[in-house]
Amino acid sequence: MNSDQLSAALERGLASTYLVSGDEPLLVGEAADAIRAAARKQGFGDRRVFHVDRTFAWDDLRSETRAMSLFAERRVIELRMPGGKPDKGANLLAELASQPTPDILLLVVTEQLDRKSAETAWVRAIADHGAWVSLRAVTAEQMPGWLRARAAADGFEIDAAAAQLVAERVEGNLLAAKQELDNLKLLAGDRRIGLDLAMRVVADSARYDVFQLAEAAAAGDAVRALRILEGLRSEGREPTLVLWALARELRGLWQARERRRLRTPERGGWNQAATPSARALARLGDLPLAHLIGAAARADRVIKGLASGESWTELEALAATLAGALQPRPVSGRVAG
Repeated sequence: MNSDQLSAALERGLASTYLVSGDEPLLVGEAADAIRAAARKQGFGDRRVFHVDRTFAWDDLRSETRAMSLFAERRVIELRMPGGKPDKGANLLAELASQPTPDILLLVVTEQLDRKSAETAWVRAIADHGAWVSLRAVTAEQMPGWLRARAAADGFEIDAAAAQLVAERVEGNLLAAKQELDNLKLLAGDRRIGLDLAMRVVADSARYDVFQLAEAAAAGDAVRALRILEGLRSEGREPTLVLWALARELRGLWQARERRRLRTPERGGWNQAATPSARALARLGDLPLAHLIGAAARADRVIKGLASGESWTELEALAATLAGALQPRPVSGRVAG
């Protein structure tokens, strides 16, 4: 289930075991808080927290589930497992989920699980006998709608233009987005939040990522790609890292084109550099990949001081050309003297 479904499920009653997985701290934290609050209303007054690492003793967890609580008749046992891989504890988790102990609620909190982990016995046991809350990241396209829905749930309204502005400023940072909404609600009072108020209040809280840059450029979103590139520059990111992400995306696009040409399977036999998005693959036939790879090679020489030019200018031209905002220009291979 997702976070919206969790609220309705908690109103109907508590499960014996919960798994909350996701990479967004805000969403994961809110889901876990909602489960804890519902548990307290049902008389789960005691709580014990375990942090799983390589040295974790799973026998301690087993003993805890069998011991009587000193403080309350009903208790929550919370297992924080960042990697999502219990290793030796997998069988114990499956057992606790399928054969729950009376008066104990087990809450497992972990990062987003990959497909292989999602198919393991302990995860399936929780999904079958308890509840698995899988929280996906909010994409750039979803962010304005997420902001408006969250505002409505909090009792106020933000118009589409204002929500778009907030989304652009926070660039995927949900914690910053929540803070901006809280500030806007305080300042707006009973008024609808419009673009003018948002422009005066919202700070630039963007969290930029080199992978977001590469994905946006490959998808043809030049405005977002160049905004992210400028953000990376202002944050002091190394040009080498930015070029690496763009080159990785180019290799993935080139491999995808070769697969189509040779009619080879999507997986296997290839050094998969990146997995292009559907939007990027739709542009594959129009991309000047040979030129782009040559431009990336030139940018590499400029960054290393082996060719004349300015590193960020080369990166901007590379990202803009990949996104379709610039036409290919001649690439010089001359080395600066």
